[in-house]
Amino acid sequence: MKIHFLGAAEMVTGSNFLIETGNYKILLDCGMFQGSKGLEKLNREEFPFSPKEIDYLLLSHSHIDHSGRIPKLVKEGFRGEIICTKGTKDLAALMLEDSAHIQVADTKWENKKRERAGQSPLEPLYTVEDAKNSVRFFTGVLYNQKINLNESIVVRFKDAGHILGSAIIELWIKEDGKTVKIVYSGDLGMKNKPLIRDPEIVEEADYLILESTYGDRNHEDIDTRMERLIKIINETVARGGTVIIPSFAVGRTQELIYELNKYYEYDKEIEEFMKVPIYLDSPMAVSATEVFKRNADNFDDETKELILKGDNPLDFDNLYFVRDIEHSMALNKDQSPKVIISASGMATAGRVRHHLKHNLWNPINSVVFVGYQAEGTLGRIIKDGAKKVKLFGEEVAVKAQIHSIEGFSGHGDQREILNWLKGFKKKPKKIFLVHGKEKATTTLKKIIEEKYGIETLVPYLGCTYQMDEDVLIQNSEEQLDLIKKKEKITQELQSVYNQFEHLVWKTNQILDEKRLEKDYEKLHNKLLELQKELLDLNMLLGK
Repeated sequence: MKIHFLGAAEMVTGSNFLIETGNYKILLDCGMFQGSKGLEKLNREEFPFSPKEIDYLLLSHSHIDHSGRIPKLVKEGFRGEIICTKGTKDLAALMLEDSAHIQVADTKWENKKRERAGQSPLEPLYTVEDAKNSVRFFTGVLYNQKINLNESIVVRFKDAGHILGSAIIELWIKEDGKTVKIVYSGDLGMKNKPLIRDPEIVEEADYLILESTYGDRNHEDIDTRMERLIKIINETVARGGTVIIPSFAVGRTQELIYELNKYYEYDKEIEEFMKVPIYLDSPMAVSATEVFKRNADNFDDETKELILKGDNPLDFDNLYFVRDIEHSMALNKDQSPKVIISASGMATAGRVRHHLKHNLWNPINSVVFVGYQAEGTLGRIIKDGAKKVKLFGEEVAVKAQIHSIEGFSGHGDQREILNWLKGFKKKPKKIFLVHGKEKATTTLKKIIEEKYGIETLVPYLGCTYQMDEDVLIQNSEEQLDLIKKKEKITQELQSVYNQFEHLVWKTNQILDEKRLEKDYEKLHNKLLELQKELLDLNMLLGK
């Protein structure tokens, strides 16, 4: 049995892992590479496997860096089954279609430049039709249902606490009379996050593929994050200004709505004039919020209790949903104090760029970043202190107050990861650290080995772990090409980043086949389905 590390290896994007047995090929995630232009070029490369030969794709969650190349996979011949939670299936349908619109628009823009340069035009990575077609292969399941994929493979999804539908994937594979359990953490969330449950504990594994995004640090006190945001909003309102919050349409935005709902709905001491309008200006985020409402069974106990009492935690009196472009444009003509929450979270695309263009130059306004800002993105450039940025061909001064609140991160920090590992009663033989940069992975590797005595490996892009040989190997020309491309891209990325920075500052376990056990699983699955139906009904009644 082999595990091929084909994405999110020594980087935090493009999650893609191939498990190869003697009879089956199973993908864990099929994400898009995001960030620099050099990194994004990897999305157009051929898969280092034949899509037609993949039997199953197990999807941890809907974020594009985990799901974004699924339409390309289907377009190139995949005809297997994509299995994920019901929440992930619903959100992925939205997000992949939205991603397709971006692919088409970006390709159109790129082709204009290529035409002027006498170059041949490019085809979009995939179209909206491709995205819609890929959704036909999805199967949604509930958390904690054991699913027999075939006579050799069993899978179960446990809540990862990252976003709605996010999952830790438990995979039991029987081969040569032995059963091996592989656990893939997906993206682990933080405890005590709004709306969704804490990450569930996994008690045993033979091999663990573990994310390490924040493996080298801990987040600021999450108990004060909302206090800070409210303080920024109120101070900006008092100046007569507008607060712009670039926010990821799925997950982060709904958490913000939930927290703002608690503040504006339940704090009786707030003066009416301080209840400024909160505009959610992102069709994608509005649609995603509706998906959250339809998946109330994913919520934590506090949120379920609110729903059963008839309160909708994703709505309040001074919250307004903006879908049409005319309404969005009108927000920038309105000079009254307000809060605009808009995608994208790193300000790389979407309506938020228009809001930044109209508000960055004014010192009475505020911009609040509530998520990770990757190198090279507009959000990172602003956060790092740029004095001027270019938006839609126009140079805009950065005079608004810039804030960053990391307590809203969707990823567990070093402390959370280590505490989650403590839950294993049977320690993994090996841990593979993925979805993290070098400093995060090396730091976390050292701590895990010292604290828990588990051998921890950091796979590089394109490498393979051969279980029978117990070694990480590079064993094909295709993988070698991937590694060379990665090294070249890294060098190009650093070169471009240095040039850009200079320019900116220059201008300033399987169950036995016993009837009793089968009946138990059948009843258990039915119970989960009934619980979902009950919560869905209560959600509808509470609207």
